[in-house]
Amino acid sequence: MDTQLLPFALQDVPRYTSYPTAVQFQPDFAGSTADDWLTGLSPEASLSVYVHIPFCRQLCWYCGCHTSVPNSYDRAARYVDFLVRDLRRNAGLLPGRKGRVKHIHFGGGTPTYLDDMHIAEILEAIDKGYGLAAGAEVALESDPRTLTKERARVLASMGFNRISFGVQDFAAPVQMKINRLQTFGLVATATEFLRAAGFQSVNFDLMYGLPAQTVASVTRTARQAAELAPDRIAVFGYAHVPWFKKHQKMIADQDLPGVAERYRQATAIDSELCAAGYAAIGLDHFALAHDELTAAAAKGMLRRNFQGYTTDVSDALLSFGASAIGEFPQGFVQAARDTLQWSEAIERNQSPVTRGLATTAEDRMRSEIIERLMCDLTVDYARIAARHGMTADLMADVPGRLEAACAAGLASIEGTRITVPPRHRLLLRTVATVFDAHFVAAPNRHAKAV
Repeated sequence: MDTQLLPFALQDVPRYTSYPTAVQFQPDFAGSTADDWLTGLSPEASLSVYVHIPFCRQLCWYCGCHTSVPNSYDRAARYVDFLVRDLRRNAGLLPGRKGRVKHIHFGGGTPTYLDDMHIAEILEAIDKGYGLAAGAEVALESDPRTLTKERARVLASMGFNRISFGVQDFAAPVQMKINRLQTFGLVATATEFLRAAGFQSVNFDLMYGLPAQTVASVTRTARQAAELAPDRIAVFGYAHVPWFKKHQKMIADQDLPGVAERYRQATAIDSELCAAGYAAIGLDHFALAHDELTAAAAKGMLRRNFQGYTTDVSDALLSFGASAIGEFPQGFVQAARDTLQWSEAIERNQSPVTRGLATTAEDRMRSEIIERLMCDLTVDYARIAARHGMTADLMADVPGRLEAACAAGLASIEGTRITVPPRHRLLLRTVATVFDAHFVAAPNRHAKAV
């Protein structure tokens, strides 16, 4: 790793799946405000729906998601009951015609922890209350260890057309260290089930920075993943936060690679996937030529949200489930993380939202600048400021703040256009911080840049 880049790789920086980031959300945000924003949507507004299922059959030591392992399925069944009630309550507040939902995403946790009946019940509540648009993308995350041929067929018959597998790594020593054993053959078979069932898109998640990983092992994993030809691959760096996620204490600090090794692992995966025919998308995604993500990136129409890179251009993201984050033109809302607090609000026929943020006009301008940089690796910030009725004077400090990055070759600036070369896209987030008016460098607040 170039020693000039090391200081940037060591920085703790946001992932910028939103701006302002969730760190800025205000506690005790009024749920009634979320209801008002929903009621105030245009009757023609296009919609996305996110559903959070915070359950898994087994906890993976690396996991940073909001999830748990129930001691019985009854807990999940009760959760679905409250979730459906919240879907119906919100549908009653939504103005305008039905049939405007263009994207649905089930995340977790492991959404397929739920049985077919409960998944179908949630989908029915969405369709009846909001209505799916023709050609809607209906996606979910799944555990390949539990996917059968029949389950794949049933999920497809329900309308799911995109699925994501948490692969992480195929090396057995790594899998043992992270409490997730799944062979290459198992994932290959599960992928075949999905193709046979008619899924339009199969996505894999890979990780670097895990215990026992080496450059050689992640290269081999990337090669094996490419052999299965998933349409998209997302590559994430493991964030070790045992003070926040207690189960991560099962991973010994001494087993983790340092920043320079993490960088080598990430660049090795990048090289292997690009050599296999994948296009590098934004910060950490890869897609085959036929995938709509590749087309969107080529046209400058790529978007970024809480699920990562997407083609979703909906006007609002409606979120359901404990900890779920939604987005409206006026700002962000987040439901209570605690499932008891979340369910008690629904029991009272109230919004379970407890955190959120009303954004300012400047926030929205900076959000677009950061999103375009994160998607396109280049942005003319004065041009976007003008589109928002503002001037680049608000960001007069940007050239000065970029001096070190430009000196290291991490970025270049020409007038008010900033560009990050593709070879340094892994450090893209560090450049984006210069547009973040809320960013404060502090340890343990965000994940490492690499």
